[in-house]
Amino acid sequence: MNQKTSIPKGTRDFGPVPMMRRNYLFDTIRSVFQLFGYLPIETPAMETLETLMGKYGEEGDKLVFKILNSGDFAGGIKMDLLEQLIQVPENSAIVSRTLGNQISEKALRYDLTVPFARFVVQHKDEITFPFKRYQIQPVWRADRPQKGRYREFYQCDVDVIGSDSLLNEAELFKIIDDVFNQLGLNILIKFNNRKILAGLAEATGLGDNLTDFTVTLDKLDKIGLEQVKQEWLLKGFPTESIEMLIPVIGSAGSTFEKIVSLKTLLQGSATGMKGIEEVETLLKIISAFNLHSKIELDLTLARGLNYYTGAIIEVKSLDVQIGSICGGGRYDDLTGIFGMPGVSGVGVSFGADRIYDVLDQVNGFPSLAQTGTQVLFLNFGPDESATCQPIADQMRLAGIRCEIYPDGCKIKKQLQYADQSKIPLVVMIGENERIAGQAVLKFMSSGEQVNVAFSDLTKEVMKTI
Repeated sequence: MNQKTSIPKGTRDFGPVPMMRRNYLFDTIRSVFQLFGYLPIETPAMETLETLMGKYGEEGDKLVFKILNSGDFAGGIKMDLLEQLIQVPENSAIVSRTLGNQISEKALRYDLTVPFARFVVQHKDEITFPFKRYQIQPVWRADRPQKGRYREFYQCDVDVIGSDSLLNEAELFKIIDDVFNQLGLNILIKFNNRKILAGLAEATGLGDNLTDFTVTLDKLDKIGLEQVKQEWLLKGFPTESIEMLIPVIGSAGSTFEKIVSLKTLLQGSATGMKGIEEVETLLKIISAFNLHSKIELDLTLARGLNYYTGAIIEVKSLDVQIGSICGGGRYDDLTGIFGMPGVSGVGVSFGADRIYDVLDQVNGFPSLAQTGTQVLFLNFGPDESATCQPIADQMRLAGIRCEIYPDGCKIKKQLQYADQSKIPLVVMIGENERIAGQAVLKFMSSGEQVNVAFSDLTKEVMKTI
């Protein structure tokens, strides 16, 4: 019986054309990061469970992919836990978590930020602060797969740690703008400040419920304002507190108008006023950048990750209806949980897979990202293919991607290969051409053919690619 071939839901294979397009995307993002002085690092695909758990909030922790311990992973399980799991179904979630911790000590990384914080602490004597790094690697989340949401996907992170200057946040706005401008995509950069959210919770009597407040608020785009209100009520938030919040988070005014209304509501909150001050300073710095993209202060933006403490940023595509394609923010003490307190950082993560989907839907990939080989030398036989070799080498030295068809089969079949592989140029050197020292250069799109001397062939190809 033949085994059915499949891959896990939420993961994908990538053939040559998608990979070339992905490489174009990664290269574009990487080039912008490097222009701003960021340096590359990589971290392992798996981290210890202790490193990851408790950093992403209750919802995020549920999505961490745990890895079974090798060997006899069940050997140390206490029998009373198994009995509880069987006999008391209502405690199954608690028992499952406890059980999971006994059979798993490692997990696939959920994001690149927490591993970066661990990296900084572990290598603090080897790096110079402020440390500017970028990282382009896959992450894994045990999420429900759907359009634009995968279980395995790439993040392209850029962070600076060891500085609390708002110039860093402003620079990230410029990096975001440059990346999407180079990709030819229209975006909206939404931003908020965690201190403003803390101030709103404090001013409305919800200061002790900041996590519940922000986690629910972060769902507003998905479930709507009425559902958010209902969830707050279910969590025990007073009706009067909710009624104070609605006019502020539901405001459709300009950024200036939102700041004015915030100053009125948050005047009794030192934390909230500090957040407003940071927003005003950030806007002043950004005003000198001449951004191509639209920016918007969005007071509903919460990004429900526990480690954000200041600015929070999210990018939406204006070309395609899809979830956020980039996001991040300020974290003042993420390294503190690893024994290195008081080190502030800020960064954003580009969701490469969603950006790919947007580019694909708007036909935004350039033709150069859709084919590998630019020139195919047809094979007319051993003597002719030997003649092609030094010419092909000369082209490669000039940066032209080329190949020689390996088999001396029918020319029709070789031309069909070029057509199906979307190779734009074909070089034909048969016996007569070899003797005359001239090749026939064929343009596959038009069918036009020109005779070119061997010595001029590289120069002629360079004119057309």
